[in-house]
Amino acid sequence: MLNDHNMKIKAGPLFELGREQITKKVAPEENPEVAKKEALINELKDKTQKKIIDEMEETVSINRFSPEDKQRFKRTVTETLGQILAEEAKFISRVDRERIITEVTDEITGYGPIDPFLHDNEITEVMVNGPKRIYVESKGRIVKTAAAFRDDDHVRHTIDKIISPLGRRLDESSPMVDARLPDGSRVNAIIPPLAIDGPTLTIRKFAADPFTVEDLISFGTFTTDIALFLKACVESRVNIIVSGGTGSGKTTTLNVLSSFIPREERIITVEDAAELQLWQEHVVRLETRPPNIEGKGQVTTRDLVINCLRMRPDRIVVGEVRGGEALDMLQAMNTGHDGSITTGHSNSPRDILFRIETMVLMTGFDLPLRAIREQIATALNLIVHQERFKDGTRKITNVTELTGMEGDTISLQDIFIFEQKGMDDKGRVVGRHVPTGVVPKFIEKMESSGVYLPTQIFRRS
Repeated sequence: MLNDHNMKIKAGPLFELGREQITKKVAPEENPEVAKKEALINELKDKTQKKIIDEMEETVSINRFSPEDKQRFKRTVTETLGQILAEEAKFISRVDRERIITEVTDEITGYGPIDPFLHDNEITEVMVNGPKRIYVESKGRIVKTAAAFRDDDHVRHTIDKIISPLGRRLDESSPMVDARLPDGSRVNAIIPPLAIDGPTLTIRKFAADPFTVEDLISFGTFTTDIALFLKACVESRVNIIVSGGTGSGKTTTLNVLSSFIPREERIITVEDAAELQLWQEHVVRLETRPPNIEGKGQVTTRDLVINCLRMRPDRIVVGEVRGGEALDMLQAMNTGHDGSITTGHSNSPRDILFRIETMVLMTGFDLPLRAIREQIATALNLIVHQERFKDGTRKITNVTELTGMEGDTISLQDIFIFEQKGMDDKGRVVGRHVPTGVVPKFIEKMESSGVYLPTQIFRRS
């Protein structure tokens, strides 16, 4: 046990201060003038918003507001705010006036504090961690913004505006929800008691114009040779799975691969939340459905995969396999539905095979492990593995062929890889995509389909 002398030496002078003094020393100073100004702005915002809603004959719905409608509505907000300021003899600066007009307009016609981020093309993800902490991802980097909601109820109101038109619900009995915005952006929301720090909202934005193969080449996701190879694989009906971690760009790559499917073929897509943006005309889009308030009516990915086999598909594109639908997908690939494409979460090409084995076992069938691996080896032809690097860039790191079984193990061989050399002085990844020198075994299948590739793209320089 320490004596008093040792206690003083170890604790230091700050330990001798009273609790009140410590709080005063550590806590940031409050500016009474700033607090008073913010209170006035919030008061004027609330009064303006309430007066506009009370005077509108029809219920305000964000789905009715086009950009032109929003501009007209902004003029209404400007006039209403002017009336309130005149009636109450209050004066605010032009900057504060514009701020109130913008925030009230965004609140009624859009999604409140996060609305500007949803219209910023450089922002790819919006993350609301409770009312006072809003983060965005821009150019691959996550930054905290100055925007904030008033309180938990304000966040809940915004979530309800997103999910209500879709017939989804969020309450204590169902505290998690997946949804999408009208432009296809993916939305996830989770509320207390599961989310301890308040309602949490995550929006993964989708570009108004989907990325093309040229865009991904310019971003350094892959090279022209890899793009040429993948295009040939899709055209010759090679079965492909795109693997990678969360946020690695799997869905974007899946979208680009799907764009290589010939126009005349019938494509059926199966997704949790419809995200794929295909240019072809003959496309049928299917989307899962959660259970209703009584716990009935759920339609799973597996249900839709089984159903789409009866819809005469030329190609089946599954947004992501994460459960028992993996078995049905493998069987579809093995029973004449060549050229199917899907994605799955994994850390490496080998890891996605282990995950598929686990997902097949989730169906409840007591299948031998070797039988499952033989199904995988004969169904899948190619793994396209993608990663998100520290500098925010997303790159295809492995294009890997499944070559069959060797004993009880599925044999893999890389066709293209990304060789990372290190990081430059600006924190950017340095490396290049290179062929391994291996020519895929399914090259004969490609050539029999009338698809020919120059052999030099496989040669390692």
